[in-house]
Amino acid sequence: MDCKTLRDKLQQAGIAGAGGAGFPTYAKLDERADTILLNCAECEPLLSLHRQLLALHTEEILSAFEQVARTVGAERAVVCVKKEYRAAIQAVEHGLESGLYPHVSLHLLQGVYPMGDEVVLVYEATGRVIRPGGLPIEEGVIVFNVETMYNVSRALTQEAPVTKKLVTMIGELKEPKTLFLPLGTSLEEAIALAGGPLIQDYAILVGGPMMGREGRKTDPVTRTTNAVLVLPSDHGLIQRMRAKISVDLQRAASICCQCRACTDLCPRNALGHPIEPHKFMRSAANRDFSDPQVFLDTFFCSSCGTCELYACPQSLSPRTLITAYKNGLRKAGVKAPADPQFAPVSQAREYRKVPEARLKARLGLSTYDRPAPLCPESCQPKKVRVFLSQHIGAPALAAVEEGALVKEGQTIGRAAGRLSLPVHASIGGRVSHITEKWIEITAD
Repeated sequence: MDCKTLRDKLQQAGIAGAGGAGFPTYAKLDERADTILLNCAECEPLLSLHRQLLALHTEEILSAFEQVARTVGAERAVVCVKKEYRAAIQAVEHGLESGLYPHVSLHLLQGVYPMGDEVVLVYEATGRVIRPGGLPIEEGVIVFNVETMYNVSRALTQEAPVTKKLVTMIGELKEPKTLFLPLGTSLEEAIALAGGPLIQDYAILVGGPMMGREGRKTDPVTRTTNAVLVLPSDHGLIQRMRAKISVDLQRAASICCQCRACTDLCPRNALGHPIEPHKFMRSAANRDFSDPQVFLDTFFCSSCGTCELYACPQSLSPRTLITAYKNGLRKAGVKAPADPQFAPVSQAREYRKVPEARLKARLGLSTYDRPAPLCPESCQPKKVRVFLSQHIGAPALAAVEEGALVKEGQTIGRAAGRLSLPVHASIGGRVSHITEKWIEITAD
């Protein structure tokens, strides 16, 4: 098929990046690409959804990946898998033996963090450096998530829209597992489906221990929910998330010794990007605004958390403070520098990568590094709240009324505006409530 036809199919199916920011997949398709990458790096510690999905649905994913490569005219389609994901590697190698996917090859990655960051992944797989603030397509590359490509396969072969999300349930749970959850399932119900919590006083971390956020029991599963991590409320990660910005700033002013560890281990800095957390900490802590470039460069931080959760010997919070300043600049109407200067890739980069095993130990998560087997059967919650905005771009507009009966897969929100995507009913039932943000469906 041609590129426009493929774009239309993916938009109608409501496919967005299954993780990260949720960029609409149809908008990524670009005939300038000579290389497309399939990201099976998981990125966050403890997650295991992508490797299991790739091993279980290898043919569907490789077939869709090959078709996307042909449609956009890419010369190479590279499946990028960490070396330790043996089952996924064996499944891909077996699939490639068939000869049905001539554009597809396999590339093995190191088990370091944050390998799943697309800027890092593109360099590791192709040797190309994406400019600060740039997109992979500028270097002729498109990056797809494994689950995204699985959704592409379902859209092409079954005309199936996205109604479910694969989520790794891990931590203080009786039955850690990876589940296909209908969009809009509450986190409380998701936890119950994993056997329930092992402890009473727990907190919920959504998205992963490094870049996730603290969630509430009533929060719904969305297209970008990759993991739900249940931790004791007094766990160090939770306490750090609950700390006040003002306290973080005071601690930086009194403790930061300018050791440069945060900058030396920054993955983006190692690729030459102009982000130097140690300089930011010095300027922010002392309210020194003589060099505004230090603050403008915060736009190039990926928020991976390496600086504050691994590098800093004083347990300070560079990432948290950088994010706060960056958001403040955006609210004030300040935009990222249009033509930033950047340096060559650091010669020391190879020796400053963060091993995942050490990272898990540093985070106090080694005890939770247990299997979370993928359960292929779908769950059926009694009620869902499907958000109208689960992606970058304009939110969908409600296309049903309260009291209407809907079937699973039926369009309940139509795309409206730039980069918008429709949303679909994730269960069959009656529309029980509609707000500006979500549509509630109660099962019959």
